[in-house]
Amino acid sequence: MSDFRGIWVALITPFREGEVDFVALQRLVERLLADGVSGLVVCGSTGEAAALSQGEQLAVLDAVLQWAPPQQVVMGLSGNNLRELLAFQHEVQQRSLAGLLVPAPCYIRPSQQGLERFFQTVADAATVPVVLYDIPYRTGVRIERETLRRIVRHPRIVAVKDCGGDAETTMALVADGNVNVLAGEDVQMFASQCLGAVGAISAAAHIRTDLFVQMHRLLERGDLLAARRTFFRLLPWIQNAFAEPNPAVIKYALALQGMVANELREPMQPTAAATAQVLHGVLQMLGDEPCAPLPGELQCVG
Repeated sequence: MSDFRGIWVALITPFREGEVDFVALQRLVERLLADGVSGLVVCGSTGEAAALSQGEQLAVLDAVLQWAPPQQVVMGLSGNNLRELLAFQHEVQQRSLAGLLVPAPCYIRPSQQGLERFFQTVADAATVPVVLYDIPYRTGVRIERETLRRIVRHPRIVAVKDCGGDAETTMALVADGNVNVLAGEDVQMFASQCLGAVGAISAAAHIRTDLFVQMHRLLERGDLLAARRTFFRLLPWIQNAFAEPNPAVIKYALALQGMVANELREPMQPTAAATAQVLHGVLQMLGDEPCAPLPGELQCVG
């Protein structure tokens, strides 16, 4: 069973001509594992799960499980229809995997008591560990600190992906010691790990994965100065990776490497030309690849 330490990549879902591109997916999974990631989070928000049918989500999960050990695979599980969510959870749990990543139900904005009941119900039905995904700017509801501290006492909830934006809550969770804390905001991963987070679930770590892994390992060894240098080397990329709605910029950067097609599902849109111009220069400075324009781009700027 995974303890969820280290760098976990919030995996994109590659598309080609409107369908899941399983060839590109395999290529990406194998490269990320070779670069030393602790694991992969499939069908989260970075994976455009909201634009995938349940059948497509299961197909993506099954494919990833062919190429990655089960203890390195977490599946996203979200929804605001609890009956349907539990039925899909049962289906997902027919597979061997490291855990489930579960956010609060979006749009309906339940009360704090409702949030407690929701996570208790999902955790009670879990046959694998649960990673609670605290991301109020996507769900529309904030899990208050004391509510969150109570929820994570459930024995099946073993970690929190922390996107709450509240350092005091992060510190409270670390101090309580009931769950492992994983940074969920890439720009905060260095600070969070210095506070006691055990790693991160990162979208930006698709690019220069080796440096993200290196930073984490340096922090585990206590080499703060070297880890900080690595983080500041990565920071311009991290900041630009989220200049547009995720995963547009991630997919553009991977397309520059020839890893995937630069394709998202509507209503998501490809990276704008102005962002792409800046990105070429950022990636050149990061030393990841030669600057190569995508088809239709007039020149490489950077």
